[in-house]
Amino acid sequence: MTEVKKKHETMVTLFLYLLGFLLLWEWLRPVDELTNTGNIYIFLGFLFLCLAISFSKIRFLLGALLKTVYILYFIHYYYFEGSFFQFSWFSQFLDDFILNISYSFQMEWTALTFVFRSLLFFILLWLMAYLINYWLIIRRQIFIFFFMTLVYITVLDTFTPYEADGAIVRTVVVGFGVMGMLTFQRLVEREAIGKGLASIRKWGLPLFIMIGASVALGFGGPKAAPIWPDPVPYLTSYSEDSGAGAGGQRVGYGTDDTSLGGPFIGDDTVVYETEVDQRHYWRVETKDIYTGKGWEVSSSDDPIPFTQNEVFPISSFNQEGLEVKELTANVSSVRNYPHIIYPLGLKSVSTENISNSFRVNEGLEKVYTLEGGRTASLEEYTVSYDIPRYSVTAMKATESLEASGLSQEFLYRYTQLPETLPQRVKDLALEITGEQKTWFDKARAVEKYFGMNGFTYDQMDVAIPGAEDDYVDQFLFESLKGYCDNYSTSMVVLLRSVGIPSRWVKGYTEGEYQGPTESGKRGYTITNNNAHSWVEVYFPEVGWVPFEPTQGFSSNVQFNFDETSQSSTDVETPETEEQPDVKKPETPEETVSSESSFSWKGLWDNIVAGMVEHWKKGLLLLGIMVVLAFIAYKLRLKWLPYVLVLVFRFRKKDDDFSRAYLALLKQLDRYGIKRKDHQTLRDYADYVDFFFSSKDMGTLTSQYERYVYKGKLEEGCWDRSRELWENLIKKTIA
Repeated sequence: MTEVKKKHETMVTLFLYLLGFLLLWEWLRPVDELTNTGNIYIFLGFLFLCLAISFSKIRFLLGALLKTVYILYFIHYYYFEGSFFQFSWFSQFLDDFILNISYSFQMEWTALTFVFRSLLFFILLWLMAYLINYWLIIRRQIFIFFFMTLVYITVLDTFTPYEADGAIVRTVVVGFGVMGMLTFQRLVEREAIGKGLASIRKWGLPLFIMIGASVALGFGGPKAAPIWPDPVPYLTSYSEDSGAGAGGQRVGYGTDDTSLGGPFIGDDTVVYETEVDQRHYWRVETKDIYTGKGWEVSSSDDPIPFTQNEVFPISSFNQEGLEVKELTANVSSVRNYPHIIYPLGLKSVSTENISNSFRVNEGLEKVYTLEGGRTASLEEYTVSYDIPRYSVTAMKATESLEASGLSQEFLYRYTQLPETLPQRVKDLALEITGEQKTWFDKARAVEKYFGMNGFTYDQMDVAIPGAEDDYVDQFLFESLKGYCDNYSTSMVVLLRSVGIPSRWVKGYTEGEYQGPTESGKRGYTITNNNAHSWVEVYFPEVGWVPFEPTQGFSSNVQFNFDETSQSSTDVETPETEEQPDVKKPETPEETVSSESSFSWKGLWDNIVAGMVEHWKKGLLLLGIMVVLAFIAYKLRLKWLPYVLVLVFRFRKKDDDFSRAYLALLKQLDRYGIKRKDHQTLRDYADYVDFFFSSKDMGTLTSQYERYVYKGKLEEGCWDRSRELWENLIKKTIA
C-alpha cells in the first residue's frame, strides 16, 4: 500500500510540473512572435531540463553542472566555431563576458552582444524554473504567478500585434487546474486526508468538469461588445494628430516659428542616426527677429554655394582666441529632408556622391543639399568641425556696447526687440543682471534665473498667447511653464533688453545613445522628440557661444577658466647685500658640537650595525609594513571616505567648500565614476546624480561654479552644503 501511495504522489507531482511547464511556455510564445529571438525551442528545452532535474531530485551541484553544460553547449553551437571540447572558444567567450560586464556597469545596454543576451536569457529561465519549483512543491501556492501570466498575456494582446485569444484560454485552464491540485495537496497535508487514488478522483473529477464547463460556456455564450474601444488605434491616431486642438501640435522640426506656444505631443519617429566622438547639439537654422509671438528671419541674402570638402563660408567663432579640437561625425538621414544637420564650428561637408554640392542661407545659416543644381535629400554624409574651449577671460573682457567694437548694423540685428514688448520684461532683465559687470556674467545670470525661480518644464499645460499677449511676457510672469521654445526665446529677449547680442537657434539634441559603433565612435539615434531650441550669445573676442536655459537640459559647451597671473619674470628681484665669507666645514663629519660627543658618522655606523645584526627581523617588519600598506591601499574606498568626512567636519570656513568639492571629485574618480576628457562640470554632475539617483552633486556643482565665476562664496555656504557633501562621500564607500 505504501508503494502505491508513493506512485500516486509521484504522478501528482509529475502532473504539477507539466502544468507548470505549460505556464512557463506561455511566457515564451510572445517572445518568439514579437522579437528577433530565434530557435525558441532551445530555451523550451532548457526549461524542461530544469524542471526535470527538480522533479528527479538530483543534487544541487550536479544539477547546476548539467544546466551549465547545456547553456555553454548551445551558446557554442550558435555563436562559435570549432569543436565544443576545444576550449579555445571558451577564452573568446570569457573576453566577451568581461566586455559586457563593463558595458553593464556603464549602463550601455544597447552595446550588449547577442552572446551575453542569450546567456542572460538562460539565467532568467533558470530563475523562473526555480521559482516554479518553489511555488509548486514548497509553498503549494501558484496564484501570484498565474495572475502575473494573465496580466502579461492580456497586456501584450492589447498593446502589441500578439493575438492572445488561445493563450488566455490555455492559461485559465492550466492555472485553475494547478490551483485546484495545490489546494487538494494542502488539505491532505493539513487535515490528514487519504492520498489514495479514490481521494484524488473525488477531488479532481469535479475540478476538471468545472473548468471544462466554464471554458465551454465562455466559448459558446453570447458576448457583449467592448465598453472601451481598442486603445492602440486611439493612441496611434492621437500621436499622429498634428493639429492645434486638444491634442496639441506634434513635436519635431518645423519651418514656421511665427506663432509659438501651446502643447505638443511626443513623437519617437527616428529622423537621424549619427556616429560621433562626443555628444553635441545639432544645428539646423537660426532666427533673429522676435515679433512678440514668435520668430522670423531678417536677412534675405542670396544663398552662398560651396562644394564638398570646401571650407564652410560662415565662421561661428574667432579661432585665434580659442583652443579647438578638430573632429568628424557621420550622419545618416532617415527622413528625406533637403537640409543637413551640423554642429557649431562646421568646417566642411563630404559625401560619397561627388555630384552633391551645398548652399547655405546666410540669414538662417541653414545648409541645403544640391544635386545637379536642384535641392535634393542626402542619405549619408560626413561633417568636419571644430569643438572649441571658450576662454572665460576673453568673454569677460566685454562689459559694454561702447567697448565691444561691433558695428551698428550687427547690433541692430541681434539686439532687435518689438516696440510692443512690455516694460516689465526689460525691468526684469535689469534686475537679473544688475549686479553683473561683464556680458558673460550677465548671460550666465539669465541662464540660471529659470532654475532658481519656480519655472517648470511642461509639454502639455503650455499657454498660447492671445492677441494682446506677448509670448515671453506671458511665460515670465503668468504661466511659468513651458518647453524649450519658451525658455530659449525668453533668454534671448532678456539679454537683448540689456544690449547683449544674441540669437535663437533650433535643431536637435544629441539623441539617444546606442553604444559604440564599428568605426569606434559613439552611436546616437535622433528622433522627433529630440527637436530642441537654445540660445547663442555673441562675444567680440570669441564669437557665438551656446547657452542652455531650458530646465532638464544641459549642453556640452566647454569653458576654459584661464585666470591670468603675473609672470615671475615681471617681478623685479631686489639686489641682495654682499655677505661676509663664512668658512664651511669640508665634510659633515667635521661638524661636532662643542658641548656634545654626537656625530652624524657615529649615528650612521650604529644604524648600519643594527641592520646587519637584525636584518631578518628588519626584512620581516618591512614585509609586514608593505603588506599592510598594500591592504590599506586596496581598501582605501572603505576607509578613506570616513577620513575625509572627519577632516572636513571640523572645518568651519566657507573657503573650505572649494577644497571639499575638489576632494569629492578625486574620491568619485577613485570610486570609478571618472570625468571624461572635455566633459563639463555640469555634465559630470548630471551623470553622478543619475548614477546615485540624487540631486546632491548638481547642487554642489552650482555652488562651485558660482564660486568660480564670482571668486567668492556666499556666507554660510559650507554649512548649508556640508550634509550634501557628506552624503555623496559616504555613497562612494565600496
